[in-house]
Amino acid sequence: MSTCFEVFAECYTAVNTGVLIARESARDKEFHFQNWVEERLKQTGLKFERRGRNAFPDFVLVDRPEGYEVKGLAHPGRELNYDSNSQVPCGRHTDRDIYYVFGRYPQGEENRYEVIDLILCHGSFLNADNEYVHKNDHIKAFGSYGDIMIRDRKMYVAPTPLALTTGTQGHVTLIAPTDVDPSPRVVAVGELVRTEAAKLVVGYDFDLRTNKLTPHRIDNPNAGREHRFFAYRMEQDNERQVTLKSPVAVEREREQELQRASDAD
Repeated sequence: MSTCFEVFAECYTAVNTGVLIARESARDKEFHFQNWVEERLKQTGLKFERRGRNAFPDFVLVDRPEGYEVKGLAHPGRELNYDSNSQVPCGRHTDRDIYYVFGRYPQGEENRYEVIDLILCHGSFLNADNEYVHKNDHIKAFGSYGDIMIRDRKMYVAPTPLALTTGTQGHVTLIAPTDVDPSPRVVAVGELVRTEAAKLVVGYDFDLRTNKLTPHRIDNPNAGREHRFFAYRMEQDNERQVTLKSPVAVEREREQELQRASDAD
């Protein structure tokens, strides 16, 4: 059985008993939720290692081929998508199954935060492709003297599971592939089916004169392929069903969030 059910149960207990996120200093804006998740892993008794700042995923298990990547979301704020620096979301990496932990907490300057809600999901729910390998590259001879280098350092912006689903706000939810054997302590509260797109982006050009980015697309050989997941809750919290939003609704809400951020700037 996957360890995700043990981690999920511990996260549920911590959220519902009021275990707070602790921020050690004003500069600790990125890792306080990661520290909270680390404590949950310790409570499970699982053996794990915490990786470095630029490593993926954040935590790897020692005796299981699984890892956990942590994403904290301040509320109100940017909740429907997140930046994935130098690593496209995936469900399998270096022969490990990858689970993502998304947690929302109140926006503010306090040093203690509650966890508003939490979604633990398998990475394949965010992206079904495990074959893509990220690599940075560069070109030389830019500039009037020909001695400037341009680095191509990609950043991926992916939807959060909060953006993709309904019925998850205010709850602690687990989303796992349907072929993962569940724990008897959880109850399925929805089946979520994600369908592969008709086209794939396989490259792009950037025109330095017009600042225009042009994608290159091909037909997806797996177009229409369905990937099925169950949304789970603990037995004590199974009254609300989880459903998948339509792609049109997801894109509309993401555009509205981007516009709000732009207006705030």
